[in-house]
Amino acid sequence: MNPVIFPVSGVETWLWLPPLAALVIAFFTSMVGISGAFLLVPFQISAFGFASPAASATNLVFNLVAIPGGMYRYWRENRLFFPLALVITVGGAPGTLVGAWLRTHWLAERASFEYFVAAVLLYLAWRMLADLRRQAAMAPAHEPVRMLSWSGREMRFAQGDREYLFAVPSMLGFSFLVGAIGTAYGIGGGSFMVPLCLAFYGLPVHAIAGATLTATFLTSGIALAAYTWLPVPEGVAARPDWWLGLAFGLGGLVGAYLGARFQRRVPQRWLRGFLALLLLGLVLRYLWPGSPGG
Repeated sequence: MNPVIFPVSGVETWLWLPPLAALVIAFFTSMVGISGAFLLVPFQISAFGFASPAASATNLVFNLVAIPGGMYRYWRENRLFFPLALVITVGGAPGTLVGAWLRTHWLAERASFEYFVAAVLLYLAWRMLADLRRQAAMAPAHEPVRMLSWSGREMRFAQGDREYLFAVPSMLGFSFLVGAIGTAYGIGGGSFMVPLCLAFYGLPVHAIAGATLTATFLTSGIALAAYTWLPVPEGVAARPDWWLGLAFGLGGLVGAYLGARFQRRVPQRWLRGFLALLLLGLVLRYLWPGSPGG
């Protein structure tokens, strides 16, 4: 099979490579509850040399195609709390506009964007390693999470005999920041929102996973609109390559489904440790002077 050229991005590759790469990435990342979008960015840079703002926008197309399967699964299991998803989306929506502006004006050049990518990956690797230590000290909680009450001031959850609450205004502020960073990177923000909810609010992961996934899907759509219609400097490509994003998304949809099915057979600590080491390797690739990715 001859290589094909995706017209918007100019990427020339075999038609099977984008969905296969996304399938493999989503297979492993879905087992730990993280979207594979954060690894697609370095893949696009290293494998295709695609690092313009259009690459971030294309990555968001992946979210729109790959995430609904996970959302449906959480909804069927009654683990999707729409009020929390709404708060994160309302806070993150204006942040997506800021993120798109930052990407097209300050991070449009490949060199500056690669440093930004390295910083994001370093943070995610640190969070994964920190989660490993916390999980080792905590007994697994099998009790279902219940939403007790919610208003414009606070939300309350319960899991077993323990109650959790947080102030809605502070969650809106964090969501704005996450929306800006996630949109600039091209991941929608879910990979940041989960550790923030765990570290700053102490919420159980069973309460936030479905909500953050849903909010990531919604804010990804808003961010795509921003990349498509907001004015950008002359010569900057920001519109997504829909065909390339669709190819990634279809592979990610299958990979996430398979990963969810095989999740119970793979030790989570091993998988999180492997992903953390992989991220650290990518950080060195972008920061080490003279490296192929730097």
